[in-house]
Amino acid sequence: MTVYVLVHGAWSGAYSYRRVRPLLRSAGHEVFAPTLTGLGDRAHLASPQVGLSTHVRDVVNLVRYEDLTDIVLVGHSYGGMVITGAAEKLGGRIAHLVYVDAFVPGDGDSLYGLTGQTVVDIDGPGGDEWAVPPVARAWESDADAEWATARRRPQPVACMTETVTLSEPLEARPWALTYIRATADPSESPGSRVFQAAADHARTSPRWSYHEIANDHLIPQKEPEALTKILLEG
Repeated sequence: MTVYVLVHGAWSGAYSYRRVRPLLRSAGHEVFAPTLTGLGDRAHLASPQVGLSTHVRDVVNLVRYEDLTDIVLVGHSYGGMVITGAAEKLGGRIAHLVYVDAFVPGDGDSLYGLTGQTVVDIDGPGGDEWAVPPVARAWESDADAEWATARRRPQPVACMTETVTLSEPLEARPWALTYIRATADPSESPGSRVFQAAADHARTSPRWSYHEIANDHLIPQKEPEALTKILLEG
């Protein structure tokens, strides 16, 4: 049995893995999918004080309180920032880091630093200037769009500006590393350019396992079977 901890992306929640979780469990594995503070079913906890460090602590506390070991820690999109920070604190509890069309930060990197964006013209909930509205996404049906849009919430801007701290590079640690690239993701977006750079590195590095899925950025929602297949193959 393998223990999977699935970390969602920005503006989302644990529900983004609702089609992946049963597939992993039906294969006999244990699955945890925390919702990060201030998002999804924990949107009532959103505040200007919530940042990347809060979300790292969400994952670290889950792992420590459940006493999980030999974990496959999976991060989608912004979740790559979170699992990187969490892995630094969890050390030997991690067996495998999987980045699903995700940011792969180095020491001192922030999401906005990687994408070259700045904190300008943020229209948060109720006129607040501390939360970033969700980016528009294309869905496969009107029903999917309505369902997801009702659940996506603004993201506290500190999630985008706080930096990751690493005592040594990811590749210097003994855990396995996997990158999964969404090949239909539009290359003109700032995030997609960062994802492509991470994919290009993973494709050529002996430390990484590299995979592609022929769909857009929303792999957990749109390609649950393909994602699960890669996760099960290790």
